[in-house]
Amino acid sequence: MYIFTNRLKLIAISLVFLGALGWGYSYVNSKKSLEEIKVMLAEEDSHHETAAVTTEHMPGEHAAVESHSDDHAEHVMHQTHNRPYAALYVAAFFFMMISLGALAFYAVQYAAQAGWSVVLHRVMEAITAYLLPGALIVLAIALYAGDHLFIWMDPEVVAHDALIQAKTSWLNKTSFLIRGLIFIGGWSAYRYLSRKYSIAQDSADDAKNFKRNFRLSAGFLVFYLYTESMMSWDWIMSVDPHWFSTLFGWYVFASMFVSGITVIALLTLYLKSKGHLELVNDSHLHDLAKFMFGISIFWTYLWFSQFMLIWYSNIPEEVTYFVTRLADYKLPFLGMVVLNFLFPLLLLMNSDYKRVPWFVVMTGIVILFGHYIDVFNMIMPATVGDRWSIGLPEISAVLLFLGLFMFIVQLALSKAPLLAKGNPFVKESENFHY
Repeated sequence: MYIFTNRLKLIAISLVFLGALGWGYSYVNSKKSLEEIKVMLAEEDSHHETAAVTTEHMPGEHAAVESHSDDHAEHVMHQTHNRPYAALYVAAFFFMMISLGALAFYAVQYAAQAGWSVVLHRVMEAITAYLLPGALIVLAIALYAGDHLFIWMDPEVVAHDALIQAKTSWLNKTSFLIRGLIFIGGWSAYRYLSRKYSIAQDSADDAKNFKRNFRLSAGFLVFYLYTESMMSWDWIMSVDPHWFSTLFGWYVFASMFVSGITVIALLTLYLKSKGHLELVNDSHLHDLAKFMFGISIFWTYLWFSQFMLIWYSNIPEEVTYFVTRLADYKLPFLGMVVLNFLFPLLLLMNSDYKRVPWFVVMTGIVILFGHYIDVFNMIMPATVGDRWSIGLPEISAVLLFLGLFMFIVQLALSKAPLLAKGNPFVKESENFHY
């Protein structure tokens, strides 16, 4: 049995505490008045003017500080107020999607009756333990933040926006909440039952529980494909209700799936380094890394397809989404392509490298950071505009949810044996070599 040590508990709780403290400070500090915002903008203009004068040596060209209208200052004030909520939401969604991606991968293993991955099942089950609390937190943040994240939750905005008015039958708080609870209820019910059958199979004399899990997983994957798409529309795409993409559900799925598989690989290597999972060999690691590589290529295909088709067609209501990101988010927008495509392509293309633990760990960390930036790019432009940065709110939010994720996953690992010994394919997994 795995033991969740006091040292790891202290680390996880400390991360939650430090993250909450840092985010709380950034939240309080963001509540600037309109006058404070005007002073801040004047200081920024003064700095830019000084830089321009120093660079160009033309003192007369920027003699006066640009005055800002009340409307502009108020817009910047709203963006500044939105930033802590957006940072918290990005981190909350990122860790939730890791758990949901791992659950989908787990269901695929059962539905496909895959034998190679049985020795990894308890690792997957532990990661999916975060899904219920993590998803409820995402939904709670969305509803609490309200129009700080979703402008369609502001009645005044809706009253003056004909396009959003046409979508109110879908985009309203009541249906948003109901759909969210249906998503979370279905995902969590599958996770609870599959975990129950998996543990019951350890002491069973027949394969009834395995067969139940097989049928349950096949049905769940149908439910998952529908609800994951709708969740991506509700929880992410609707932060910018004037824009839509029919490819968006698949795009979010790819990011979610590769992030979940990556964490499975990293947690497996951690447990292996601590003397657990003795049946896991380099062939298992190779297959996990192969999935990391393959889904990274799939994500890139979807990213390029979505971007290229919208950019080339140049339809104003669609292309604005990417114009904003290329204008104000060029570094994170293009940088995530390097992190999520070029880096895993170069490091994991070679089959031998997929069997080297430190190569997989290094690539995995880069992939996770890249997909955090991916979620960041989905949320921040519509909520904080050009007032973004990676600072205290973002780092604190990541620490908070990292600590919570660590605590729940480690606790789940300690609740059951790390080997699903009753699974009919356990011997195949144990002898998995090629």
